[in-house]
Amino acid sequence: MSHRSLFTRLLSPRTKKQNLANRNKDGTCQRRTRRHYVVQFFIVVALVLSAVWLLMAIWYQFGAHAPLTWIATVVIVGLLTALLTLRYLPQRLSNKPFIKKLVTKQNAKDGANRSIIHNKSSATKWLAALYTGVWLIGAGWFMSITPQQQRDWQPDVSQIMSYKRDANNPDLITLSNVRNFDWYSGDKEANERWETRTIDMSKLSGVDIINSYWMGPLIAHTLVSFRFEDDRPLSLSLEIRKEKGESFSALGGFFKRFELSLIASEERDIIYTRTNARGEQVYLFPVSHLQQHEVKSLFESYLIIADDLNTEPAWYNTLTSNCTNIIFYMARIVSGERLPWDYRIWVSGWLPNYLYDLGMLDASPGKNTQPEHNGQPWSMDTWYERAHINPKVRGFNNQFDNNSDSSDGHSSTFSDQIRQDIPIPPLADSKAAAEAKAKSQAQIVNE
Repeated sequence: MSHRSLFTRLLSPRTKKQNLANRNKDGTCQRRTRRHYVVQFFIVVALVLSAVWLLMAIWYQFGAHAPLTWIATVVIVGLLTALLTLRYLPQRLSNKPFIKKLVTKQNAKDGANRSIIHNKSSATKWLAALYTGVWLIGAGWFMSITPQQQRDWQPDVSQIMSYKRDANNPDLITLSNVRNFDWYSGDKEANERWETRTIDMSKLSGVDIINSYWMGPLIAHTLVSFRFEDDRPLSLSLEIRKEKGESFSALGGFFKRFELSLIASEERDIIYTRTNARGEQVYLFPVSHLQQHEVKSLFESYLIIADDLNTEPAWYNTLTSNCTNIIFYMARIVSGERLPWDYRIWVSGWLPNYLYDLGMLDASPGKNTQPEHNGQPWSMDTWYERAHINPKVRGFNNQFDNNSDSSDGHSSTFSDQIRQDIPIPPLADSKAAAEAKAKSQAQIVNE
């Protein structure tokens, strides 16, 4: 049976005569009818979901009050309602005036005296074809929407990081558009400052995962801070690139509402604005048992993203291209099977628990950092307690005095303050040592 004939059969109403002809003593007809109803149910669900998807795409692109949104809503909902009503309307209601008018149009055109069932079938096919055509046009329009580089961006995402590599030393990277804002009125007003900063990748000494919670324990924004042996940390954050007047929407992230942005920033800017300006709950977790080449490769992955975004903008997607799973994709390329797939990659609020279970958060930091624990391994609750940044920076004066302090020194003070009471793990000497220690830690926490 062809796909076309199968689809026609599923949409065509089954007559009583057909049911009687198919019935036999072993009950085959009853089983076929149940199967038929199940298939019909899934067809209805698919049609409804397709309409909801298209309407939401239109709503997020044009806005709820746009005339085009209302016109599209009337057309799509009207077509789908007519199709489902005509297809599944009980037979005894078929003689109602509004139904009779619809199903007799074909009779008037071809002059044939067909039964009401046949006319319903013809009208159903016609409406199904019309709805499919409208939906395909809408889907084609949606697929044609491309991200843009030039919009009226909010100041904190108006620039995208770029870089230059030293010709004589490829480890020396000069970063442009490093954000270092002074926030002084919530997260709405700041002294804007985009700086140039040179870093030495041979001095990379570790990675910190920073989770910022603003809507419950399941969802968090994830940042990555890179530590250096003789310099202050640098934070990198994949974010939505909001236009002026826009705000974040998790649903909008499914419908090409936001471009993707890579922000390089001082921690005093990008973390302070979350802890102190917005009142989000922020936690810092140093990742243990990494080799320097892994940290360096992860940093290089961010440089590749910067190249890509400067060459061609990309869409943020709440599910597939968000702040957490992009980091995971990059890290998995670097570390391979050390980072197995896990549902917590998409439930970003539980990312620290995922690292803890893998033994990549040091569960036994040492007696000097936790005398009250008498050297006992840290639980995840202890980690959350120690990693909580907000109490450590409450009251922090984010306005530095140009006459007595430097921006770099003020940023270093903030970075030191948020790492109080947190063990900073050294880099592993070898792959075997890193994997062995992580495995040992995983066994400790899972016992």
